[in-house]
Amino acid sequence: MATVTPSRPTVFNLPNQLTAARFVLALVLFFLITERYWIACLAVFTVAALTDWLDGFLARKQGLASTLGRNLDPLVDKVLICGAYIFLLPFGMREGESWLAPWMVTVIVARELIITSLRSFMENRGATFGADWLGKLKMVLQCAALFAIFGSLWTKPTDDAAPIFSENFVGFIESVRDGLIWAMLAATALSGLQYLWRASSLLRVDSDL
Repeated sequence: MATVTPSRPTVFNLPNQLTAARFVLALVLFFLITERYWIACLAVFTVAALTDWLDGFLARKQGLASTLGRNLDPLVDKVLICGAYIFLLPFGMREGESWLAPWMVTVIVARELIITSLRSFMENRGATFGADWLGKLKMVLQCAALFAIFGSLWTKPTDDAAPIFSENFVGFIESVRDGLIWAMLAATALSGLQYLWRASSLLRVDSDL
């Protein structure tokens, strides 16, 4: 009697294709930042953020979750977010500008590297170590801060062009940008500390067994 082998979702299914597309969009975004095409940056980052939501939604709805997708999706997210802040650093440190500093970007990148390594270590030991509400809030705030940064750079008048937006509106966008950056940094640091606390608690319990 023939046995029927259950079909597995293909590795390069639609959710993983969207994840791969987001990686390409990240590279495009980095180029656009260096060329100062701020409207295009807003458009590309919006599409990238939508693919992040859509690939997870499709993977759950259509039963297409895979080991590759589970590991590739957060990795591409980190490339997109960390890379964007790294490429924006020179603009936040220009003469008369101080809204983005090296230590801020270091907090973002270090948190992602440390927690990614820690999550991999803990899951290899059989522990459940997924993202909680604070980690998800961190991601939302990181994206919101990037939207505000691109918006502020777009609305800010340049030396060789007449201003398009009023000075009050530009000042409002910059205030929103600064507030979101600080909120994002707080959530990034707190979520990292929370992961470290969870990991140490799990390791203590494991050592007591």
